[in-house]
Amino acid sequence: MTAGLQPFLSDAVVVLRAPTQVWSREDGEIGPHSLDTASIDGVFHGDTRFIRATRVRYGTDAATHAPEWISRSAASASDARFEALLRRLDDRTPDPKIRLTRRRVVADGRMREEFTLVSHLEEAVELVLEVAVTPDATPMQDVKSGTVGAAPVERTFSGDAVEVSSGDASMRLQAPGAEVTAAGDDLILTWRVTCSSRSTATVSWHVDLDDPSLVVRGTTRQVDWALEPVDGVDPRLFRWLRQALDDLDALRLTLPGNPDEFFAAGAPWFFTLFGRDSLWAARLFLSVDPGMAASTLRALGRLQGSTADPATAEEPGKIVHELRAGTLTMPGEGISLPPLYYGTVDATPLWITLLTEAHEAGMPEAEVRDLLPTMHDALDWVIASANADGFLDYVDETGHGLSNQGWKDSGDSIQWRDGSLADGPIALSEVQGYAYEAAVRAADLLDALEEGGAERLRSWAADLRTRFRERFWVETSEGRYPAIALDRDGRAVDTLTSNAGHLLGTGILDPDEERDVADLLVGPSMASGFGLRTMSTDAGGYWPLSYHGGSVWAHDTAIVARGMARAGLTDHARVLVDGMLAAAEAFAYRMPELHAGDAASDVTVPAPYPAACRPQAWSAAAAVVCHEIATRTG
Repeated sequence: MTAGLQPFLSDAVVVLRAPTQVWSREDGEIGPHSLDTASIDGVFHGDTRFIRATRVRYGTDAATHAPEWISRSAASASDARFEALLRRLDDRTPDPKIRLTRRRVVADGRMREEFTLVSHLEEAVELVLEVAVTPDATPMQDVKSGTVGAAPVERTFSGDAVEVSSGDASMRLQAPGAEVTAAGDDLILTWRVTCSSRSTATVSWHVDLDDPSLVVRGTTRQVDWALEPVDGVDPRLFRWLRQALDDLDALRLTLPGNPDEFFAAGAPWFFTLFGRDSLWAARLFLSVDPGMAASTLRALGRLQGSTADPATAEEPGKIVHELRAGTLTMPGEGISLPPLYYGTVDATPLWITLLTEAHEAGMPEAEVRDLLPTMHDALDWVIASANADGFLDYVDETGHGLSNQGWKDSGDSIQWRDGSLADGPIALSEVQGYAYEAAVRAADLLDALEEGGAERLRSWAADLRTRFRERFWVETSEGRYPAIALDRDGRAVDTLTSNAGHLLGTGILDPDEERDVADLLVGPSMASGFGLRTMSTDAGGYWPLSYHGGSVWAHDTAIVARGMARAGLTDHARVLVDGMLAAAEAFAYRMPELHAGDAASDVTVPAPYPAACRPQAWSAAAAVVCHEIATRTG
């Protein structure tokens, strides 16, 4: 195998039910069949690709023709149909009379495909239908790195079934009524099908997938998250919300042996528990189902840090960043993360705040009280983690962890206005806002539960607010605003970014400061017309296709719009929501992880960021917040 370029996702089709997902081309075919071309295509379960390619052929005596695919539709995130014509079997009239429907249904650990032949011909049709399946055992991280080649597998045939294994991972393929043979690396499924006059005929095959090393599990709990359209509201909003709720349903996971659900961060790379991502997704989703917030809090609470370990960045009271089955390596980036990694500076205050908001949203008091010890440990970590200047900061101590540990965690995300990189340790502006809000809201919760300790938290938060105002504000040609961060020397890194918007509604800014920030963020250098840019167009490092330096992220935009609304700046919030609706329409209402930051005045639709995940939990949950803002009165 050789490493190459990360596969594009923007032109691929996904059908999923976490932790299982199937990626294909628009016509439903999984490929490519060449070992020299990297592709996301495949049948995945957990972090392993079990099938690398499929190929459908048909004919009268031998399967030599490819169906001509004409359309695709989806009943849900887990159920898709691909429609084709079989013109080689048709009569000579202009109207096509033989159709083939390929239905793909994905469940936890299973994929099933059903081929239905529909004939409008007067005479019977006899044909050979063949599906070639290429098994695989490539780890997801190798797929992401663009590694090409086939991983070796073992195969055992038994009638119309075959067992495929690689190590402890296994796949059982069954094709009722088919002849199952081997041709090189491929498994060949062959049916001889007869379709009577003006009738239908159906064949199917399925795979059951198993990987004992998985650290997450799917869920069978049914949910009812349907919301009705609101009169007088842009109909695009409901279309986006409907798709988002369907995607979030399919992204639900649990930890082994425990029913508490959380949202997987996103497909395809992040089908696991993430501290920051799962918390923000649950928080944005809170008005739909507070129970998801409660279960996410419990799932993360079970993994809360209990000891100091520089190798994993674990510290007592700290909330985990990421859970994997094994070490995660990123070829070419010098990153190697342990299976349980705590390299996040913001997940812990976000956990605290979500607990307080879940309590307000109706989380039973007994469940809240059960989590108070976790909250106290988290608060102790927040306060103890402040540096000599009193701010929460981070630095990777291993040399192979994440160099940036806020939500903008790429290596070049913290830049000065001239485009040069800031040196760590880094104290992010929004993290100070998160910490302030966590302390104040935790104090209110303790008062509500008649528990002690509230005044200590309020005093600490007040001091943080004062220090923040003294140290973080900068003034440049763009105006006056909070810097993205303080660098290792305590200097304010002066780039205007979306990070400042995360401060809105936290309480760390006063009302005049909030309005000043909001005015800048809806201005032309930050608002693209398709959402909020991560970095100002006036910054030296701006590039519309930079991961964190000019692109637009749906969740980022929604968080800032939410903060504007909480600060009473609803008109500002609606500017961002309108941009999100334009973007959602362009992406068929399945918002990707991020898209390009080009201005709507320059392009009619936003360009995709080709490697962006979709669906992404917090991008989907952004629809809920945008719906709340758009339907707000007054």
